[in-house]
Amino acid sequence: MARGLTFRFSTAGLIAVTAFLSGCMVGPKYHTPTAQTPAAYKEVTPENMNQVDNWKLAQPGDTMIRGKWWEMFGDPELNKLEDQVDASNQTIAASYASFMAARALALQARAQFFPTGTTSPSINKTHQASNLTGTSSANASSFTVYDLPFDATWVPDLWGRVRNTVRSNVYNAQASAADFQNVRLTIHAELAADYFELRSQDALKQLLDSTVKAYQESLRLTQVLYETGIDSQEAVAQAETQLDTTLAEDTNLGIARAQLEHAIAVLTGQPPSTFSIQPQPLKFAPPPIPLSLPSQLLERRPDIAASERLVAQANAQIGIAKAAYYPTVTLSAAGGLESSQFTDWFTWPSHFWSIGAAAAETIFDAGLRRAAVQQFEQQYNQTVANYRQTVLTAFQQVEDNLASVRILSLQIDQQDAAVKAAQRNLDIATDRYKLGIDPYLNVITAQTTLLINQQTAVNLRSQQMVSSVQLVEALGGGWGRSQLPSPAGILSRNASPGPGSPAQAGVKTAGSDSPASTQPPQK
Repeated sequence: MARGLTFRFSTAGLIAVTAFLSGCMVGPKYHTPTAQTPAAYKEVTPENMNQVDNWKLAQPGDTMIRGKWWEMFGDPELNKLEDQVDASNQTIAASYASFMAARALALQARAQFFPTGTTSPSINKTHQASNLTGTSSANASSFTVYDLPFDATWVPDLWGRVRNTVRSNVYNAQASAADFQNVRLTIHAELAADYFELRSQDALKQLLDSTVKAYQESLRLTQVLYETGIDSQEAVAQAETQLDTTLAEDTNLGIARAQLEHAIAVLTGQPPSTFSIQPQPLKFAPPPIPLSLPSQLLERRPDIAASERLVAQANAQIGIAKAAYYPTVTLSAAGGLESSQFTDWFTWPSHFWSIGAAAAETIFDAGLRRAAVQQFEQQYNQTVANYRQTVLTAFQQVEDNLASVRILSLQIDQQDAAVKAAQRNLDIATDRYKLGIDPYLNVITAQTTLLINQQTAVNLRSQQMVSSVQLVEALGGGWGRSQLPSPAGILSRNASPGPGSPAQAGVKTAGSDSPASTQPPQK
């Protein structure tokens, strides 16, 4: 009796010590790495702000760029197309599945907090051979064993290996959620850019259609003058050549427009053969774009958030590697019912049990663990460098598009002036030709100059719209770091990578109804 009590007190003491040590955790404490952040954007100066109509510095009370940022452009057709993206785009669906897979890894890691229980019930009938030594056929017997065992093992998290593993997988899932948002932002921006380029093709088509009509009228005038003996056959041939060349150029526009329409169809998750957009010339100007401070860019860009979460994951992996230096304790218990008679199987005398503990420690590994720690430390340094490079690239993209929007605004004004001058030159050349002062070649030259300048003006406005879209994308769209799912959210039943997920769009996804287990123990 005394030995039994001693054993029980020893076991209880071991469990108490194990529970106390479970509060310990090795590994470095995580701190968000620093990154060089400018005080202001180079392009945002009072002089430059006056040059661009659609820039404004966002004050604390101003409306920032929202989730459906494309609505700023005021195009109902674009809004309708963008609303189809989250529910139908397959790249977004694949990114969502990647997040859910990362979330499942976090749930797998959390399961290590809890004991593992198994059972293997069995019924075995055994007959002893009668020719065994010392056994006669009369003494040979048959018997049945009814066995219902239960086994449980638990490896307590003494040094934080499991906690760091869970954190590592949760941080990875958060990075995957940020990657999902970055994919969404990229797809929405690509759709908007393709849409405005398609509308610019419609504008070019309208321009060339009107130009063809003008050239047809010029050819008719030249033919009349030739028939009356005022002009030469050479002028008629020149007019015909110019008309045919412009007709071919007008027809060629259909290739780019068809390809852009097909690209938009795929972005919205539709077969190109069943999708079409009615022609409509580009007629929208870039909207006012609120510019936040550079320091806020770190909170607005999903790719920066994803890179930072990977740094946190790498930091947790150092703790996992360091936990290998310490012993592993395994607690085990077994019990059940065993009997040779079915009627006695579930009676108290049939029960059995055992409980115990074991510890394992590596005493020599020739530097294996030390090398593993060094490996993860250098991988951490690598993720820090990648994070800082991502931040630098983000600032570069903002500055690039700020410069593009500003310079294009000036260039469009200058190009509009060039178009007006070319039109005046054509009017003068046409009048002088009608009066017989100048040859028709002067009219052709003036017409060609005007068309080139008009085409340039259309293309510049297309570039301006695309650059405005890319500026919104570079500023992070309508996303914010506060929308990143929390660790508790990652492990919850309704885990989501944030706004725009297929589940929120009403799309049925595999595993969306599967229950999640409870929250992991908190330190």
